[in-house]
Amino acid sequence: MKYLFIGLLSLALSLEAQAKLDQTHSKWDNILKEYTIKSENQVYFNYRDLKKKNGILKNYLKELEAVTDDQFNKFSRDQKLAFWINAYNAYTIQIVLDHYPLKSIKDISSGWFSSGPWKKEFITLLGRKMSLDDIEHNTIRKIFDEPRIHFAVNCASMGCPSLLQEAFTGEKLESQLEKATQNFLQNKTKNHIKNDTLYLSKIFKWYGDDFDKKHGGFKKFIIISLKIPEKDYSVHFNDYDWGLNELNKGK
Repeated sequence: MKYLFIGLLSLALSLEAQAKLDQTHSKWDNILKEYTIKSENQVYFNYRDLKKKNGILKNYLKELEAVTDDQFNKFSRDQKLAFWINAYNAYTIQIVLDHYPLKSIKDISSGWFSSGPWKKEFITLLGRKMSLDDIEHNTIRKIFDEPRIHFAVNCASMGCPSLLQEAFTGEKLESQLEKATQNFLQNKTKNHIKNDTLYLSKIFKWYGDDFDKKHGGFKKFIIISLKIPEKDYSVHFNDYDWGLNELNKGK
């Protein structure tokens, strides 16, 4: 009996060790490097080819799903935020693949009278069923005072900030968020300045208030980030392109 107990304890400890998350998110990192391509300022995703090898993405999602509350609570703040950003982006790719081919993520329904999959509870993390909206709005925006996440999470659409072509990690989070910010703000198809007017993505219309507390408003944030002259710019919000950010669109 003694040896049986020791054996079971060793097995439990071994399983616990195996379940620990790879904080480099290497599986997701490899997918982003292999199945994205950057053309000019836009990153496109190769859904067609990844769908043929969808087990690769599912293996990564299984790693996320294996993380327990106790393990997650031991993560640093930056590791937690990187976890949620990567989860949002990876599950977005997964639900597109589940319905591929399609022209827009908004073609996926969450239920009656809904457009888009954001309220669909198809995700299980930390033992809880959740939706993409739960991750973005009820977790990231609610817990983390970091408006730059709007340049990091990707809704699989041309109007979104492009996917960063690497996984977010706790170790590199600050530099990655800054890189994602610059990639988005300097993409002139989504944000540009003409005379005294800022022509901006509707992301700033929808989530502009998130910049108030930390940056004194989104206009001030943009002025500082782009190092442009400080003045009272007027704002025009550009049309938002919900077309799928698919590889062949960049050809």
